[in-house]
Amino acid sequence: MKKVLYIVWDALAAMMAWAGLFLFRKLSIENNHFEDVNLVFQDSNFWRGIIILPIVWCLFYAMQGTYKNVLRKGRLKELQQTFWASVIGVIVIFFTLMLDDNISSYKNYYSSFLMLFVLHFGLTYAGRLCLTTHTANMVHTRRIGFPTLLVGGGNKALSIYRDLDDQAVYSGNLFVGFVSYGDEVNEELSKIMPHLGRLDDIGKLIEKYAIEEVIIAIDDDDNRKINRYICKLDGCDNVIIKITPNLRDIVYGSVKQDSIFNSPLITLNPRPMEEWQYTVKRMADILCSILALVLLSPVFIVTALIVKLTSPGPIFYAQERIGFRGKPFKMHKFRSMYVDAEQAGPALSKDDDPRITPFGRIMRKYRLDEIPQFYNVLKGTMSLVGPRPERQYFIDKIVERSPEYLLLHKVKPGITSWGQVKYGYAESVDEMVQRLRYDLLYLKNMSLTTDIKILLYTVLIIIQGRGK
Repeated sequence: MKKVLYIVWDALAAMMAWAGLFLFRKLSIENNHFEDVNLVFQDSNFWRGIIILPIVWCLFYAMQGTYKNVLRKGRLKELQQTFWASVIGVIVIFFTLMLDDNISSYKNYYSSFLMLFVLHFGLTYAGRLCLTTHTANMVHTRRIGFPTLLVGGGNKALSIYRDLDDQAVYSGNLFVGFVSYGDEVNEELSKIMPHLGRLDDIGKLIEKYAIEEVIIAIDDDDNRKINRYICKLDGCDNVIIKITPNLRDIVYGSVKQDSIFNSPLITLNPRPMEEWQYTVKRMADILCSILALVLLSPVFIVTALIVKLTSPGPIFYAQERIGFRGKPFKMHKFRSMYVDAEQAGPALSKDDDPRITPFGRIMRKYRLDEIPQFYNVLKGTMSLVGPRPERQYFIDKIVERSPEYLLLHKVKPGITSWGQVKYGYAESVDEMVQRLRYDLLYLKNMSLTTDIKILLYTVLIIIQGRGK
């Protein structure tokens, strides 16, 4: 319901700002008399703006991520987001709809721009401020809250619960229970909330109790234990994960507080990039994959013919890989190996692999075998840039040594990646684990700028024929 109120108010604010601008221009800039105000309502541009602009604004806000998690909005962050969205939106409107108007002075352009910005930003933020303040008051007075699961059954978990429950401004955590790592459970904590299970039960509990937030508070600072919990939570949509910091985390700046009253917890962002960047990334994936399939169609046809003529078997090879949120999908490639190359079981390819055809070696060197994956990108099962998808067989082997691998399923797999640029095709599980470090770095530093850099390095590797 709150989301609907935000959308309705944003649309009304856009209408009122446009109507106010038209009245200002007709009555002030064009020096019409007040009795001629009806001329405003007879202007077709007025009605076009009233109908179209609210839709455009709301789509822009949705792309920005404004309508996600509306119950968790902060007023200062709302102010910042609304201000910059208004600046960008008004500039676009000014240059697309108003710059060709017949106005006697450039000062009138400036006054029109300023008037539209002040009206749009002022009206939009005024409504949002009321909605956000009302929501915040409902949270602080415990009328609404967020179902929370506490991970840890020891003294630290009890301390965190007390800290959150006694804080001056209630944060909205409604604890449904706790899960423990081992058999040791604090008796006092058991009296406060139910002991719901252990590590392996987390996924089922999140679904059963509609958990929105998980707080990890285990007594020791064993990173492997914490990683196991985090990896168990991988793929849980819209679940906010927080962990208790140690002194080192605080000194090195890992703990960033948004609120004066909240407990010091490290929030693990379930979405590595801002929402608008995901939208731009997906649009770039669609556009680039279409262009690649069209422009590379001659290479596509010639490669397909050579594959067919140089070795018996199908042209394409489809293999099941594990992708976004751990879901399997079929990844397509030009066949670079002989038919039935894996009769003895799954195996990674090597430089001198006898299973690879002579033309297959050339394809791999220049990454020609990857061209059909632009179809996967177009479908949305892959992206241009992202961690390379693996088979479940090898994922199981990697996870035995590095459970952090499961974190890569937070994003779509890609045709190329930071690890792929660094290592190329992995020839062993050891190399997969080494490559994992770079893919985790990508996850931490994921941005459109990083994607562009990886794509440029990939093109350079292809031109130089350094693929392996």
